[in-house]
Amino acid sequence: MWKSGKEGLRLGFLAAIEVTGKGFVGGLLVTTQHGRPLEFQCTTPVKPNPTQKILYGPTLKSYLLGELIGQTLIQRAQVKAQLVLVDDTDMLDLRQHVQVPVALCEDDDQSTNDPFLIGRQVLSFHPDAAADQNEVQSMKRWFTQDVDLLEPFERVRDALTETIKAAA
Repeated sequence: MWKSGKEGLRLGFLAAIEVTGKGFVGGLLVTTQHGRPLEFQCTTPVKPNPTQKILYGPTLKSYLLGELIGQTLIQRAQVKAQLVLVDDTDMLDLRQHVQVPVALCEDDDQSTNDPFLIGRQVLSFHPDAAADQNEVQSMKRWFTQDVDLLEPFERVRDALTETIKAAA
């Protein structure tokens, strides 16, 4: 899991689910370096209108997930994450709208050349934010070798599903 320490590392786990007929709902879980929740925020469904679909074309999903949903959740959070992890490539564009490092978190893929590993996951960074990798490198001391950074995404998606059920 996560290593103990006097100070603390705050991690943000940002995920979104698509709700049939309603659009995307996003959630941000901010945790301690131990994986304990500090704050959870979620959005109402965000559904593009037909004009947005035409105008944004293939960039629509990254606009919705990164700029609209992700940026809103990061700004609204009272507890600020020092690193935001996402599980969808389309969310990496969030980095262009926030001041905190953002990394795509995926299972360890042996085919990746020179992967940036934390625990069992490979982190990828936005191509326009090359300095983020160096900043995150200094955070590696907070993690054990077997940390599972994908597990909190399951909690976010489960919480979003519960929130949608409760609102129905």
